[in-house]
Amino acid sequence: MSAALRLTVMVSGLSLLLVAGCAGSSLEQSLEADPQLQDRPVFSGEEPETPAIAEAEPDPVEPVAEPTEADSPEPESSPEGNATARLDEVPEDLRPYVQNWLTLGLVESARQTADGTTAKPEFAPNQTISRGEFAHWLITANNRFYKDVPAKRMRPAAAGTAPAFQDVPASHPYFAAIQGLAEAGIIPSAKTGNATAVTFRPDAPLTRETLVLWKVPLDSRAPLPTAAADAVATTWGFQDAAKIEPLAMRAVLADHQNGDFANIRRVFGYTTLFQPQKEVTQAEAAAALWRFGNQTEGISAEDLLRRPTAPSGSQESTNPINSL
Repeated sequence: MSAALRLTVMVSGLSLLLVAGCAGSSLEQSLEADPQLQDRPVFSGEEPETPAIAEAEPDPVEPVAEPTEADSPEPESSPEGNATARLDEVPEDLRPYVQNWLTLGLVESARQTADGTTAKPEFAPNQTISRGEFAHWLITANNRFYKDVPAKRMRPAAAGTAPAFQDVPASHPYFAAIQGLAEAGIIPSAKTGNATAVTFRPDAPLTRETLVLWKVPLDSRAPLPTAAADAVATTWGFQDAAKIEPLAMRAVLADHQNGDFANIRRVFGYTTLFQPQKEVTQAEAAAALWRFGNQTEGISAEDLLRRPTAPSGSQESTNPINSL
């Protein structure tokens, strides 16, 4: 082979090598991954895995405060329920009497307020009872205790009755009771010969001597005895017997004849001072009305509560709790 031909073959081979090198380089570059696709998911014919999504933390819930007694609504209750709830305020010695008496539901009564409306008062054991309210309690209790004894029941006054007192008109909420007691001669008035007793003072506090004066006639069912301060001082041992109003003094002496059933002993306990003008509380008034009768014959609130009720389906019960 000539030298020229060998040179041509060598040049051609060198050219082929150069072309192949260049091609290889381009091919390698073409097979390299696109940097823009490196972070993209590779499709392999299967569903791509969904990346886990961090669960969002729930919004913090404000803690609910426990309801307090102040936030809780007060339960509705009946007058009897309110009275029973306050029984723990009653002096211990009076509590048995008051508890029996309250069970009879005799506290329910209407009271006239300053604006002329009426309202049912709650039992307030240590609050002073007014003269008008005690008159209502007295006639109501007497008629409840003697429900089955018409001869011992009292007649509340009718609305058309002429008032015995100037300050207790027929429109007064306690008119029927006050007027009825006056008509029966239990409450001193012009009808009993007390010409000066033209006013009753229904809102004035009830005093000890007045309580005894009105209650004892319904225990003895007999005329009150004549009495003097020395007789009362001797029987009761009261150092202040002379301070008792003369008319009330007769009732105080008659009460002594009831022995252990005397109102003074039951309500005020042993005392050498009667304190006739001292105000009476509702608890004391209820204790006085716990029993009616003399030393040998009487009826108490406890006796009423022990009476059997009428069989189911009867129209009336023998238990006086059910009706006035």
